[in-house]
Amino acid sequence: MNEIDSGVDLRALRALVAIADAGSFRAAATRLGYSQSAISHRIAALERRLGVALFARPGGRGGVSLTTDGQSAYAHARRAIAAVEALEAEVGAGAADGRTALRVGVFQTAAAELLPPALRTFRREWPRVEVVLSENDKLDRISAQIARGSLDLAFARDATSDDRVDAIPLIDDPLVILTRRDSPIVTLKAPTFDVLDGAEVVAWTRRWPMQLELEAAWRRRAISPRVVFRTEDNLALQRLVAAGLGDACIGRVAAQHAIDPALTWVEPAETLIDRRIVLLTPRNREQTAATLTLIDTIKAHLRG
Repeated sequence: MNEIDSGVDLRALRALVAIADAGSFRAAATRLGYSQSAISHRIAALERRLGVALFARPGGRGGVSLTTDGQSAYAHARRAIAAVEALEAEVGAGAADGRTALRVGVFQTAAAELLPPALRTFRREWPRVEVVLSENDKLDRISAQIARGSLDLAFARDATSDDRVDAIPLIDDPLVILTRRDSPIVTLKAPTFDVLDGAEVVAWTRRWPMQLELEAAWRRRAISPRVVFRTEDNLALQRLVAAGLGDACIGRVAAQHAIDPALTWVEPAETLIDRRIVLLTPRNREQTAATLTLIDTIKAHLRG
């Protein structure tokens, strides 16, 4: 493939990525808000500059697919777009009021239990850095935000490294049974998740991918709890369990920091779902000194 130089149009790279992701020129044009002919002209110009065909075009209504050269160009295009978006995000954040902003993606347990101890240490070294938390549990969205620079790092569950992000393992977070201290479950010598079969439970809403995965694991084990309440709030779930309205399956990290003294947790020896909390960082963007300090501080606190 010919070398890409400064004459490559960023709009053509965006068109390349949109067509590959959508599977057709028509769908990409709709997504980008251009006419189909404009998209076609941009790709034709890009193919002439690179000297290769980027897409296999079967004709008719069939979808297009990337050629071998197109796959290589697609990977470079994604990195180039992410770099430009990161530049725009970082410059915009720094220009707002002269302060440095560090943007961290979190889910509820990370925001409540994992991050605060590290932030106390971080603030002593970087007192003028504003840390902005953004809650999201959609892994694809989080990875995209990391890649384009709208997040500097993010906590996630069970994520792996790819061409956009690196996943730093932090801590295992197996599922446990959250219950009241006066529950009969607490007295069992070797409880398993089977104790939930037919039991009343408090659960997350099915909007959460983890809850869908949990219910699939119950079905595989022929466990049929009776869900009596659903919530999207970690504190509400704990309050409902503390009130005796049902048990719950939650991560060990959250259970260890239960907010009501009436609560305790039981960890079966079996593993219902493999769960690991990781820290996502951008693969193709240099980290600021403040970001590196926060990453090191988070890891140090979890080791301790």
